[in-house]
Amino acid sequence: MEWLNSLLFGEGIAHTILIYSFVIFTGVLLGKIKFWGISLGTTFILFMGILVGHMGYTINHEVLDFLKDFGLILFIYSIGLQVGPGFFSSFKKGGMVLNLLAAGIVLLGVTVAVSFYFVLNGRVEMPMIVGIMSGAITNTPGLGAAQEALRQAHEAGQIAEIPQIALGYAVAYPLGVVGIISSIILIRLIFRINLEKEAKALEQDEDTAMEKPERITLKLTNNAISGKTLHQVKTMVGRNFIISRMMSNGIYSIPQSETILKNGDILLVISALADTETITAFIGEPAELDWKDSEKHLVSRRIVITHSKINGKTLGSLRLRTLFGVNITRVNRSGIDLLGATNLTLQVGDRVMVVGELENINKVEKLLGNTLKRLNEPPIVTIFVGIFLGILFGSIPFFIPGIPMPVKLGLAGGPLIIAILIGRFGYKLKLITYTTQSANLMLREVGISLFLASVGLAAGGKFVETVFTGQGLLWVGIGFAITVLPLLIIGFIGRKFAKLNYFTLIGLLAGSTTDPPALAYSSSISSNDQPAVAYSTVYPLTMFLRVIMAQLIILAFI
Repeated sequence: MEWLNSLLFGEGIAHTILIYSFVIFTGVLLGKIKFWGISLGTTFILFMGILVGHMGYTINHEVLDFLKDFGLILFIYSIGLQVGPGFFSSFKKGGMVLNLLAAGIVLLGVTVAVSFYFVLNGRVEMPMIVGIMSGAITNTPGLGAAQEALRQAHEAGQIAEIPQIALGYAVAYPLGVVGIISSIILIRLIFRINLEKEAKALEQDEDTAMEKPERITLKLTNNAISGKTLHQVKTMVGRNFIISRMMSNGIYSIPQSETILKNGDILLVISALADTETITAFIGEPAELDWKDSEKHLVSRRIVITHSKINGKTLGSLRLRTLFGVNITRVNRSGIDLLGATNLTLQVGDRVMVVGELENINKVEKLLGNTLKRLNEPPIVTIFVGIFLGILFGSIPFFIPGIPMPVKLGLAGGPLIIAILIGRFGYKLKLITYTTQSANLMLREVGISLFLASVGLAAGGKFVETVFTGQGLLWVGIGFAITVLPLLIIGFIGRKFAKLNYFTLIGLLAGSTTDPPALAYSSSISSNDQPAVAYSTVYPLTMFLRVIMAQLIILAFI
């Protein structure tokens, strides 16, 4: 049985893979168990790693460090690619208020954490407080960023050894999840919120739908534009709109820029809801026409852009209406419908609604691709180019006054920022940034699983001793305060002064803590998808701030 003893307690490759596999699959299975309706998900891998480490199973520290860092990079980078396309647009209109409130939660959390450091007179070291803070707001990338900053400080000779801050993370995490959900419930009780009334109020709020493409049928009665071309009319109106099809003298057709419009023409107009009133007043009056009759001559079809040569081109530059006599009325990107304006930049993975004659649509289909198999192929080049650039960018030293050593974004911040930029602007470099949801999730889950298993195995040896004979209970109290206080304060401000709908507010709270269990709870009590919308609106900025602030605090207080 010597072979078994070597396999279980040795330091070979087989031993490493065996231990990691056991920790990850048992952690995933146990993470599905719900406690009071809440499951920890993949985070349970951390606790399994701690248990296995406590039992005396060890991994070669160089191998462990490599798997931990590589897992963190994969996780962070896949998150950046996912949120990149919507990162900058999330600051528009109502999103600005939500992001400001989310940033307030992050900064308040940092303030509470730093306050505990001074109140306790250094009884709990700052690196450990950062670990506790990361667990309290269930933010694993923040833990990774803090550990990366500590590694930099160790290499620079600023600290003698790297503290096991994952212990604080593990202690604070369970009550952190409970604290976030408790805050959501408390806000509901404080303001005596009726969920049914909130749902009705949300349905009546038209602001959420003002940017969605709207179909209207209009009859041209304005003598001022009768006899002018479609291009001239668009210029005069000054609004983005598309005439999907028209009927003139009983004949259905697809209008082109040079098409002359005249009184009596019936037009199917697609525009943003906010512009429909202006366009109607300018063109004429609402009309009724069953456009199904036009389908005998014209058809509409969803086509997926899969040809890489289309990536980054504007809709107008393709001249589809001139060359093929078809219209692209709507573009669906990541589940969101966009108006097919001429200045809209197309990306691989976009689903476009094409209207025209069947023969011409088939020609457009060949141009755009519509080969779903291509989308199933992961963009390996984009992934590793981004990781390469992310590591380079993360290694650049930035000198900040008051901080004793240069700040580096490291293996967490560098790939995150580069991934966000590539996700948003990669098409300009002819990079295919589209990945299927399943591919992105696989990359992300593999990365976080390796990271959590590594952190747990490294911390397991001292966990029980530290928690039960040391300052474990104090850490729990600090973590709970860091979780609850910022959420209740900003929750009160968001409801009392910003007048946010409750479903928007709880999505904001869940997103500001990047906590999937809280989002799951928010969605379970909601009859709409508003919590998920708010969550995704603040998630990119919040994730960025959590990662950066964790590093800055470490470097400022070492």
